[in-house]
Amino acid sequence: MALRVGVVGCRGIGTTHATSHKNDPLAELVAVCDVVRARADELAAKMEVKAYYSLSDMLANEELDMVDVCTGGPENGGWHFEPTMEALNAGKHVLCEKPLSNDINEARQMVRLATEKNLYLGCNLNHYFTEPADQAKQLMKDGKIGEVIYCHHRMGFPGSEWTYARTAGPNMEGQPYFHVKAFLAHPFSIMRYFCGDVVQIQAFMGKPSYRIKEADPMVSINSIHLRFASGATGFLFSSRGDTTMSLGGWWSVEVGGTKGTFVIENCVEKLTYQPAHGNPEAGETPKGLGLAPAPIITDTGLKDFGLTFPRRIHCFLEDVTNGVPKHKLRASGRDALATLEYTFAAIKSYENGGVMIRPESLPAIKPDPNNL
Repeated sequence: MALRVGVVGCRGIGTTHATSHKNDPLAELVAVCDVVRARADELAAKMEVKAYYSLSDMLANEELDMVDVCTGGPENGGWHFEPTMEALNAGKHVLCEKPLSNDINEARQMVRLATEKNLYLGCNLNHYFTEPADQAKQLMKDGKIGEVIYCHHRMGFPGSEWTYARTAGPNMEGQPYFHVKAFLAHPFSIMRYFCGDVVQIQAFMGKPSYRIKEADPMVSINSIHLRFASGATGFLFSSRGDTTMSLGGWWSVEVGGTKGTFVIENCVEKLTYQPAHGNPEAGETPKGLGLAPAPIITDTGLKDFGLTFPRRIHCFLEDVTNGVPKHKLRASGRDALATLEYTFAAIKSYENGGVMIRPESLPAIKPDPNNL
């Protein structure tokens, strides 16, 4: 039986989520909600469902199984807390846009309440719901990467000093950490997905001279060093339109191990597997400085990043429908909280001159012994 879904927040991202639910056989989209009546009415007409102008009304008048929170707010996550808590308190499962919140204490409360209520809380960490990520994970499971040594991730909107335009609007203007909080959830989630928990963080951040000249408060360049619990090291670079990257364009992640390395480019597009020197599967290694066995390249032929949304949303619907153990929920609220703990640790490191910071511990996983 399809899950009855209500979407809260009817701007662009809410439209994307509503469309995904509308087209998914595991969901029945029954209502949308927005405090701006015109937005709710427009999306409701498009989806052929009922419009509401407050979540309390939607919860009171619809038999919902889950609520999809797509509100925005300051730093993109400023309005996630209240609707998520209201839906959880009403006994509904919740899928929330990223970041889970722009306030770390709110995010901790959200995860705690979902656990107390024994409800599913997921987050739209959609960047690893892709074919290349699946293939890369399989390489790791098959032992083709070996012990992970490093992870490098680069992600940012392409741009330059010629394309710079000061970002405006109430969600961004005057928010120095808008980019950090709104953006880093995705790269941190990718790095943790492949390499595990992060235990040490050191951050160097700043902005180019043209932003300084315009008195733009946004901290738009982020250079972050990581150490994982496994002992592997990591480096994350992101920027908001201040430079144009080469490999992978706007997005690339490289994970190197003792047996091989992989690179994913532009999230959905390409996976390159590089066997390590001496790898018996790769045949004879060419002789010469810098030479290595031939890489194996898989090009999906896909270019549309938007394909990640219906796939990620389907996986949440699938997990809830199948009643998977809460600790095995893909891209869970706990996973999203981890990205925020790293984000706030990076901010703390930057504000203290680049000192090493240990992120706060995540809540312990307590599996249900009757549902392992």
